[in-house]
Amino acid sequence: MSNKLQSLQDAIVAGNIPQLVMMCVSHAIEIRTSDIHIEPLKNTVQMRFRVDGVLRRIVEYPPNIHPAVVSRIKIMSNLKIDEQRLPQDGRAQVTTEEGREMDLRVSTLPTPNGEKIVMRIQDKSREIPKLDALGLQGNALKYLNKALDLPNGIILVTGPTGSGKTTTLYSSLTKLNTPEVNILTIEDPVEIQLDGLNQSQVHPDIGYNFAFGLRTALRQDPDIIMVGEIRDLETVNVAIEAALTGHLVFSTIHTNSAVETLTRILNMGVPAFLLTATINAIVAQRLVRRLCEKCRQPLQLDSVTLERVKIALSKLHPDEPIDQAKAAGMQFYGPSGAACEVCNGVGYFGRVGIYEVMPMNNELRQMIVKNATNLEISDTAMKTGMVSLEQSGIIKALDGQTSLEEVYAVARPDLS
Repeated sequence: MSNKLQSLQDAIVAGNIPQLVMMCVSHAIEIRTSDIHIEPLKNTVQMRFRVDGVLRRIVEYPPNIHPAVVSRIKIMSNLKIDEQRLPQDGRAQVTTEEGREMDLRVSTLPTPNGEKIVMRIQDKSREIPKLDALGLQGNALKYLNKALDLPNGIILVTGPTGSGKTTTLYSSLTKLNTPEVNILTIEDPVEIQLDGLNQSQVHPDIGYNFAFGLRTALRQDPDIIMVGEIRDLETVNVAIEAALTGHLVFSTIHTNSAVETLTRILNMGVPAFLLTATINAIVAQRLVRRLCEKCRQPLQLDSVTLERVKIALSKLHPDEPIDQAKAAGMQFYGPSGAACEVCNGVGYFGRVGIYEVMPMNNELRQMIVKNATNLEISDTAMKTGMVSLEQSGIIKALDGQTSLEEVYAVARPDLS
């Protein structure tokens, strides 16, 4: 047991609320937590930490001290202590013992047992990884770099909440961030402040939404614009207008795959000819847990999974660099579950991205204008070089970076 976890338990026993909150955050940072959940249940209050995308139960404390814990966190994040009927959002800044500055995004939610609190931890001092360090490789990295080199157009990143879209955008912008270009971002909220970028936060309650922010950005003489999310026709129309007038535009959108993003935008009411004229590339991504290098162990696949993997690899584009010996050997790995001091017996440590990058080419443009089906567009994209999420995950699993169980938890198998 770590010293900070012991200190957290001691603070609970002593009823020392400031120490309890401080040690909760300290221990969360120590074990690389992204979100702290403090949840009042019927007879207890539990703390769960999201580590590498999975919630872990840490400690419990008695319900009678929960109102004091909530008040302490509300004071830290400038929220109303006496408002317990409405959800509230706030921010707090903490500095760790090592001198690292952390941002806490605090959200409260009324429940029948008291207020639930979620705190998202963001390390303001962390460096943005380069694209290859995120997990981009092979054709996916080549296509994204080509799209970044274009003078104008739209690059969209898609995936569920918490799949690393913002980090991919920041990494792309960092690559383009030079004194010769003016980069503007419209975000909700500004997650990491980067030198050289002009970052602005939207406030929808006073009419400052993404579409309004994007229009304002166009009057700020930008070369590159990043808008946090495309949610409606108005925002996508302004993004297209910006791309057509010579700007490079980045944004995120919520869909399941690169091809489904085209359908989503067309369904918003965007004409196909405008879509094909402006989109440079669509990046679909997911995060999978990395296997602990110290305790991972070889796995024997069952026949169904083995056949599924063979089908996916058979459709891999010939240009995609892959270790042929590993592909032939079909050796995959999984967590051992043994007592390991590196991963605390979890079997995983850290996360890595799997990516599906679909560059726009003339064959795809013709298919979109002809109103082809998603399946036809997907087949054409893969024949012209796109690597699917499933294939990207399998390549990483062959390298021993992750397990097939993790890959198929986030990527749909190609059963065609």
